[in-house]
Amino acid sequence: MTSTSESGRKTLILTGASRGIGHATVKRFSSAGWRVITCSRHAFPEDCPWEAGPEDHIQVDLADAANVEEAIIEMKNRLDGGVLHALINNAGISPKDEDGGRLGILNSPHDLWLNVFQVNLFSTIQLAKGLSEALSRSRGSIVNVTSIAGSRVHPYAGSAYAASKAALASVTREMASDLGPLGIRVNAIAPGEIETPILSPGTVDMVEQLPLRRLGQPEEVARTIYFLCTDESSYVTGSEIHINGGQHV
Repeated sequence: MTSTSESGRKTLILTGASRGIGHATVKRFSSAGWRVITCSRHAFPEDCPWEAGPEDHIQVDLADAANVEEAIIEMKNRLDGGVLHALINNAGISPKDEDGGRLGILNSPHDLWLNVFQVNLFSTIQLAKGLSEALSRSRGSIVNVTSIAGSRVHPYAGSAYAASKAALASVTREMASDLGPLGIRVNAIAPGEIETPILSPGTVDMVEQLPLRRLGQPEEVARTIYFLCTDESSYVTGSEIHINGGQHV
C-alpha cells in the first residue's frame, strides 16, 4: 500500500508540466487531491491560474546536470516529511532544423546529441537516483515518458530524440530491477500521436493510418499515468504501455 504524508496528501513531482500531456497530468492528479510539485526551466508565470503557485514550482534546467543536482536538493527540502509518492519524468526535447524539419543522423551535430540525451535520459536517472530514498519511504512509483519513436523510425521525430527514448525504455527496465527491492515501481508510457499544441505539421494526415482513426487526447495519457501511480497497478513494474491508438501493431 502507498502511504501518505503527515498531511494526508500524496505528493507528485512532475517535469514538463506546462502544456500538453504534462498539463493534463497536473489536472488529473490535483483533481484526486494530490500535491503536485512542477518543474520546468522557466520561473512560475505570474498569470498562471494554477492555484498552488510558486511554492509548488521548481525552476530547473534539465540540460544542466549540475543544476539538476541542485534542484534535487530543493525538491527534498519541499517534501513533507521527506516522503514522495510519485515521480513523473515527462519533460523532453525534440530539436528541429531551421525549417522545422526532422534532424536525422547526417544533420544532427554532436552537441545536439549530448543535449538531447541529458534532458531526455540522463536527467531522469539523476532524479530517480536522487529521490529514491523519498520514494522508498512511500513505496512509490516512477513513470518515464518514452515515445513510439523509440521503437520505430518516425517521420517527424529526430534521430537523437528517438534514440534517447529507446534508451529511456531500457533504463526503465533497469530502474525497475534496481529499485524494486526498495519498494519502488518503475514503468513507462509510450505515447503516439497525441493532440497537443506542439504537433508537427502533417501529423493529422497520419490519422487514417491508425486503427482507431483519431489522434489521442492528453487526458487519455494522463489517466494511464495516474493508474501507474496508484495501488490499482500495485504489481506492475518494468512495463512500457503503448498509448497510440494501435499505431504500433
